[in-house]
Amino acid sequence: MTIEASEWLERFAAKLGVAPPTPEEVELLLGLAGTAAHASERTAAPISCWLAARAGSSLADASNLARQLAMDISSDR
Repeated sequence: MTIEASEWLERFAAKLGVAPPTPEEVELLLGLAGTAAHASERTAAPISCWLAARAGSSLADASNLARQLAMDISSDR
């Protein structure tokens, strides 16, 4: 049985003992993951999100840094 992402996130957050992400946070996370996936191998997407969390970075800051890195990479080519 497959469940919707929102239900998965709510239930996983509960297991972790944290609040689930807000819709705005989900949008920022998906943007960060998308930037990483399109600028490199797709496996960089979830790990980039993990790195942002590990660094304690806000999602907005992490998304901005990811976009900046993607632009730097594309200008290097």
